[in-house]
Amino acid sequence: QVQLAESGGGLVQAGGSLRLSCVASERTASRLTMGWFRQAPGKEREFVAAISWSGGSTYYADSVKGRFTISKDNAKNVLYLQMNSLKPEDTAVYYCSASQGYQSWYVPRTSNDFRSWGQGTQVIVSS
Repeated sequence: QVQLAESGGGLVQAGGSLRLSCVASERTASRLTMGWFRQAPGKEREFVAAISWSGGSTYYADSVKGRFTISKDNAKNVLYLQMNSLKPEDTAVYYCSASQGYQSWYVPRTSNDFRSWGQGTQVIVSS
């Protein structure tokens, strides 16, 4: 399994921005299909965004479309989530996820599609 380590969470006011990062330990991280999920208190984990291992395809949850941008630096084995125009309802623990074996263009969208998970980073958006 790939080891993943998230960073970049914190406290921000509504309307502000944060950038989350996720470093993958795997030497072949360039072929990792990766994604972000989040879990708010008392709620189930939900999909946020995902990116194909080539980086050429992305998919977003409707709730974040137009505000969040997922990107991947294959040379540095790092996944990013740029979050703009944050809202209080974005408050959650954000998890990085990864999996190998998918085609270069494929973007999975459920938690069952990912085999490796990070420990999570807390994002709190105050109103």
